[in-house]
Amino acid sequence: MALFSGGAEAAQKRVLAFGDSLTAGFGLPAGDSLPAQLKKRLQADGYDVDVINAGVSGDTTATGLARLDYTLAAGPVDVAILELGANDMLRGASPQEARANLSKIIESFQSKGATVILAAMVSSNNWGQAYRQEFDSIYPDLAAKYGVTMVPFFMEGIWGEPKLLLGDGLHPNPAGVAKVVTKIAPYVEKVLASPDAKAQSRAQ
Repeated sequence: MALFSGGAEAAQKRVLAFGDSLTAGFGLPAGDSLPAQLKKRLQADGYDVDVINAGVSGDTTATGLARLDYTLAAGPVDVAILELGANDMLRGASPQEARANLSKIIESFQSKGATVILAAMVSSNNWGQAYRQEFDSIYPDLAAKYGVTMVPFFMEGIWGEPKLLLGDGLHPNPAGVAKVVTKIAPYVEKVLASPDAKAQSRAQ
């Protein structure tokens, strides 16, 4: 893996993992959460980073938006991993409202100088094909609109795989989180290594 340009002389980068229980590490020791495992991976690959766990179990895009200003008041953020929408989908909430909320969150992050990485969620089949098409289009559309990096459905291969999930069948166990990290880390590293991350980050 390429090291972050600038080596030891570069200032430590602050990566904010902003999401719901999938980010917070529901049912897991703190050291096994997504932010904790991601920090270990990035540091092992030579990046001087701090990964902040800003996940709140149960959060929807609306409640995430509501607490965003408070979260950003804690200090500047270099990279923001935005992982919200699963609870909207599980509740059958309006895709239009989720899209609007995520748009506002992205705009807020960008206004503060943070480079956004959007972790895409997809809908289950419970709500019908029309709902699924409308919901699933949110993430690639927003990635293109705002010029941000998008991680394709980050729970793919984890949901539906008992060996990677807690007993509730929804939340990843430590092995499941590790698989999420293997998906997300390359996108984060690409952003960290880029001298002009905002200009070069595009939906994948």
